[in-house]
Amino acid sequence: MSLLNLHHLRLFRAVARDGTLIGAARTLNLSQSALSTQIKTLEASLGHDLFERRGRGLVLTEAGRIALDHAEAIFRTAEDLTATLRGAGGGRRVLRVGAQATLSRNFQIGFLRPLLGRADVEIVSRSGLQADLLRGLEAQALDVVLTNLAPARDAASPYLIRRIDEQPVGLIGTPARVGAGARTLRQLLAEEPLILPTAEAALRAGFDALVDRLGITPQIAAEADDMAMLRLLARDDAGLAVIPPVVVRDELAAGLLVEAARFDTIAETFYAVTLSRRFPNPLLAEVLA
Repeated sequence: MSLLNLHHLRLFRAVARDGTLIGAARTLNLSQSALSTQIKTLEASLGHDLFERRGRGLVLTEAGRIALDHAEAIFRTAEDLTATLRGAGGGRRVLRVGAQATLSRNFQIGFLRPLLGRADVEIVSRSGLQADLLRGLEAQALDVVLTNLAPARDAASPYLIRRIDEQPVGLIGTPARVGAGARTLRQLLAEEPLILPTAEAALRAGFDALVDRLGITPQIAAEADDMAMLRLLARDDAGLAVIPPVVVRDELAAGLLVEAARFDTIAETFYAVTLSRRFPNPLLAEVLA
């Protein structure tokens, strides 16, 4: 396969943005025929037509739209590289964050809040399985991975793991289910159907140990590996949810849900996983602070 010619890709981007060969050629200070030849060379290299003619203009084909997305990403990365290595303070900076798919969205927003709304910052957020995100971190496609499950670490591990927050865990449900009468945590766990994180979740081990110590066999109404799903199940009154209150902060404030009890021995811990780098993203220091 022939190597991609970045010069041809830059010319293609100019034509795609302008929509005409004439306008792009004028901007690039090239003849229209020379520009057309270079675009045809790029199309031959990629094996696809990138434009189709409509009237006097050019419209991107499906392959052309894909090529333009990649071209924009390539040149944006090149600009980031130049700014990082030169230590440039100006320009728009990007922070690429990976978050475990099951992680609370409210927590993620809280972590990123110092950067939200800034004109000089773009945040790229990706969610997925922790193993996939850590591979992205090692490939430097991500600057930080947020998780509630600290990855294994030994002397050969490349990870820097920072404990950045700890949230209490409560037993939360609708006002109708919780009722007006006061019940102990033990009574609630024994009497009400429960909505639980799945066995893989970090806080589930603490819950299982607690009910075993209390000698309770819980009535499990539902299990989910996603905090958003646990929140919805609690709102729909499927049972009492074992969940950090931060996940349902808005519902608690609106009175749609109430916290029936608080677990003293269970908490959810959040970690930020990074790598030691010669040129760390300066935005990281702001959110980790």
